[in-house]
Amino acid sequence: MSELRTERIAASTVEAYRGTFAADDRARTDGDVLPAGWEGVFFPFDAVLADLRPDGTPARDGIIPEIDLPRRMYAGETTEFLRPLHVGDEVTRTTSLGSVVEKNGSRGRLVFVDVEREYATGGEPAVRSVWHDVFLEAADPDAPARAPRPDPAVVAEADWQEELTLDARQLFRFSALTFNTHLIHYDRAWAREVEGLPDLLVHGPLTRILLMDAARRNAPDRVPARLDVRATAPVLVDRPLRIVGRTAGETTRVTAVDPDDVVLATADIDWQRTS
Repeated sequence: MSELRTERIAASTVEAYRGTFAADDRARTDGDVLPAGWEGVFFPFDAVLADLRPDGTPARDGIIPEIDLPRRMYAGETTEFLRPLHVGDEVTRTTSLGSVVEKNGSRGRLVFVDVEREYATGGEPAVRSVWHDVFLEAADPDAPARAPRPDPAVVAEADWQEELTLDARQLFRFSALTFNTHLIHYDRAWAREVEGLPDLLVHGPLTRILLMDAARRNAPDRVPARLDVRATAPVLVDRPLRIVGRTAGETTRVTAVDPDDVVLATADIDWQRTS
């Protein structure tokens, strides 16, 4: 199963993301290079309402087979940046199904699904990405939460750090930009009573871009070649978030941590080698 869609990298969409999440970045117009990771704001979900699951995620999208588990979560993503995309480009995205693996964990069945995407301009691939999702059994809101595992060394050994707090307005805007109707991002009752979370969940794909953005700001002369993101714990709305980075050779590890030094997500960025 595969799907082809074509979309223009519109300056208005770039500006909508920049103005909400990267206000210190300069504005971009047609012909400017699109920052790495920002391709994830384009090609919004397009499942019709009747094809959504009760949690708001697509049940039938022509790519992933229907899976009989009620919850769906973003687990991470692997991206190769082959050549730049530019604002104004006509981009064709090819989406296809990767691996589907079922496992049994401490809290029941899980199905891991990979979705493969290629972004091309002029018939030449520019970005290749593999999105990792996991489908899970129903949550028990009364079950005790897993004990967090702080890692103070991540912050202590960092080369740089940034701080931010994401609010519900920003989550709403990212949902609107990507046509993401997953209730966990905007319905507090659903997040708490059905998913068992303390509050609204920040989108995994948004966290991915924020990690890449932070790395780019702290290495403005470097060009990314590969990005490997792994989500490890919930990033929650209205909670202070630190993004820290440490570089070793041609790789920077960027980590999102909460105020208690619990690791929430990691991104390993391989930079193009400099001559």
